[in-house]
Amino acid sequence: QIQLVESGGGLVQPGGSLRLSCAASGFTLDDYVIVWFRQVPGKEREGIICTSSTDGSSYYADSVKGRFTASRDNAENTVYLQMNSLKPDDTAVYYCAATRSWYCQATMIRGDMDYWGKGTVVTVSP
Repeated sequence: QIQLVESGGGLVQPGGSLRLSCAASGFTLDDYVIVWFRQVPGKEREGIICTSSTDGSSYYADSVKGRFTASRDNAENTVYLQMNSLKPDDTAVYYCAATRSWYCQATMIRGDMDYWGKGTVVTVSP
């Protein structure tokens, strides 16, 4: 059974850092693209980083460029989202999603993914 479980969310002050994890089970991460999304209630879901085993993290949304990075530990079957210089606007539910592919594509970043985690809440507030 394919499963994605996010963890690492919480409350952090502006300017702080958090690292989210996306633990995958039931499939081998090597063959899958992972996209990190975030969503604020009442707003559209935003794809923020796309990462593949073939070309690393090949897409960063402008809103997170220079502050967020994604990394993959294929041995642990886990993808990480390192978030630095956090702002209140980064407050959202963060999701990871997977689809079998060796390359990121625009449709994936728009949400066309096969498997989704349930999300982890990040709150950035003084």
